[in-house]
Amino acid sequence: MELLVAAAIGILTTVGIYLILRAHTFPVILGLTFLSYAVNVFLFAMGRLAIDRPPVISPDAAGYTDPLPQALVLTAIVISFGMTALIVVLALRGYLETGSDHSTLDVPRRTDAGGGA
Repeated sequence: MELLVAAAIGILTTVGIYLILRAHTFPVILGLTFLSYAVNVFLFAMGRLAIDRPPVISPDAAGYTDPLPQALVLTAIVISFGMTALIVVLALRGYLETGSDHSTLDVPRRTDAGGGA
């Protein structure tokens, strides 16, 4: 089980970094989303995966699942959703103003014809 979770975290991180290094804004947004998923799975696995155990301490339970990683993941999901929404709006604004979604857009330099200072 641990090997499967570790492989999933590694694959999500690899895909996220690959997409962030692309030259267009949409793959960069997807790459950030994949990286946030990788961090969420890492935070969830950090609390030791326990099966069939209650999340809250009760006197009749033999053991319990640590609720802190679950709370951290829930908070991270909300933050990454807000961050993704902001980045999508910024990318859309940049596309509408420049007409291209290329993230390394070369802006031509202006040369003054007047010869002033």
